[in-house]
Amino acid sequence: MVGAILTQNTAWKNVEKAIAGLKREKLLSVSAIRRTPMAKLARVIRPSGYFNQKAKKLKALIQYLDERYNGSLQRMRRQPMKVLRPELLKVWGIGPETADSILLYALEKPVFVVDAYTKRIFLRHRWIKTDSDYHQVQQLFMRHLPLDEKLFNDYHAQLVAVGNRYCGRSEPLCEKCPLQPFLPTDPPYADRCETSEMNCIR
Repeated sequence: MVGAILTQNTAWKNVEKAIAGLKREKLLSVSAIRRTPMAKLARVIRPSGYFNQKAKKLKALIQYLDERYNGSLQRMRRQPMKVLRPELLKVWGIGPETADSILLYALEKPVFVVDAYTKRIFLRHRWIKTDSDYHQVQQLFMRHLPLDEKLFNDYHAQLVAVGNRYCGRSEPLCEKCPLQPFLPTDPPYADRCETSEMNCIR
């Protein structure tokens, strides 16, 4: 749950630094975050960026957990996803991607997480449109894949790996990418991807 908040608007390497700091200070638990002053929490998670806002978001998430589930992740996990997702979206600072990350990774619910890598890869393959919103992209996966938490977890992890290693924002390595055989070929695709990913589906 903590990682889902910390990863907002930053690279995972920065999240790892913040989590290492929380572990070092023995703050990586619900009870520890609950009792830690906001200023100290913000200082420890500073490597993740936007640390003051993220400290407030962590506190808001713990407050929700306390008020709704008496601080118990086990009790929260027993609730169906149709109940949990709307609840999470009402928590300050939690949007669709963060809510779904919590549902999938922390609560083991079968929901597909759509992130920037997912959108970029699917845009460049012309599988989605430039104006496709989060729900539309998510439904592409939810409709065509079995509702399986482990499958969604692994699928998303592989997209992140491809996005991180090959599908850069400005310098994609299309020729080396394992998904290269599935790229459109008219006209040459990699050349156009170097200028703007938004032009890559036109």
